[in-house]
Amino acid sequence: MTARAEKFDALVVGGGVAGLSAALSLADQGKTVAVVEKDASIGGAMIRLSKVFPTLDCASCITTPKMAAAAHHENIRLFTFCDLLSLDRQDGKVLAKVHKRPRFVDEAKCIGCRKCEYACPVYLEDPEQGGFTAKKAISIPFGNAIPQVAVLDAQSCALCGKCARVCPTNAVDYLQQPVDFEIEARTVIMATGFSANAPQMKPEYGQGRVENVITALAMERLLAPHGPYMRVLRPGDGKEPGSIAFVQCAGSRDKTLGVPYCSRVCCMAAVKQAMLLSGALPIADITVYYMDIRAFGKNHEQFFQNARAMGIEFVRAKPARIFQGEDLNVVLRYEDQETGAIVEREHELVVLSLGMTPHWDGRGIAGLHRAPDGFLQSPAPKTAPALTTLPGVFAAGAALGPKDIVDTIVEADAAAAEAATWLEGAE
Repeated sequence: MTARAEKFDALVVGGGVAGLSAALSLADQGKTVAVVEKDASIGGAMIRLSKVFPTLDCASCITTPKMAAAAHHENIRLFTFCDLLSLDRQDGKVLAKVHKRPRFVDEAKCIGCRKCEYACPVYLEDPEQGGFTAKKAISIPFGNAIPQVAVLDAQSCALCGKCARVCPTNAVDYLQQPVDFEIEARTVIMATGFSANAPQMKPEYGQGRVENVITALAMERLLAPHGPYMRVLRPGDGKEPGSIAFVQCAGSRDKTLGVPYCSRVCCMAAVKQAMLLSGALPIADITVYYMDIRAFGKNHEQFFQNARAMGIEFVRAKPARIFQGEDLNVVLRYEDQETGAIVEREHELVVLSLGMTPHWDGRGIAGLHRAPDGFLQSPAPKTAPALTTLPGVFAAGAALGPKDIVDTIVEADAAAAEAATWLEGAE
């Protein structure tokens, strides 16, 4: 069924750090804002990180206050677990069609007590913890999720009824249906973020089948204080790794993967993780295999030099092949750039820096163009990067291309300023 359109001054598509920053900026100016988020919780990629570079500040300590501020702001309305289907301009306004997927839990009734989660007998792999631990078939996505509303996985549910019986507010609804509704706004900010390409895309790196080869985002969960093991252990056998390798450009600067561009943040993210691992595992040998170190931001070069001073080894090489060794160790074969020799080296844990790709492909919006790399295109990337090819529609953060958190927040504020100027002009 389709509900009647709700009216707002601005629509923000994406509830990550870019979308929340833009929404709060507009809301503080007295504008009403709708935030449409695909996930069951706002927070985006940043809430899943352990710390941020180069300051090594806690990522949750920065993101959670923004999430709470947006959730409690009188001018902001959150629409989670929703997909944007289309945007159409009509009489100077924008009409967005949104599809809300069923949680099978009534958001108005759920009080976040987690009794349903405790009663559920079905265990699933938990993607929020990198797939290292299990979750229940009905659960709140993670500890500081907003909203604190459970989601039931209908494909895995045993229909035993235990969650419904223990729910004190009768919030569990096995028959809940998807809802299509419309949002009418005068301006839009696209803050759709990024996705990491899959390790299965690169056959020479084992296509995701080599034990103890993980992604950089999975390593973030191992390093997080509220991570799956509460310490750094390799997933293959629960052993504390004595040697760890980072493979840079494992999904970027590679035409065979369709990602010929640099993802910008991978080098400093690897340096950050290597430094954190050096503290968590003081006697572990840590090696970073790189093509070029891109230390372009403020204090990034010093951050890199600090890592070298800590004893982290940097090897200029891109491994040509990764395969399984003995005792669940991982073997990297590469060409030594200094001697030209072919070297095979064994590590107990390998971390792949995958490429950043667009999280949303832009379909359903006529006039909103994409650049050749798939990210949204700005007609003035140097002078006004928040502009898009559709008047009244702006963009921020990784929706426009790979970038770090600092640049994302700056760009979000710029998009909010452009949107506010547009609203004033419309008035």
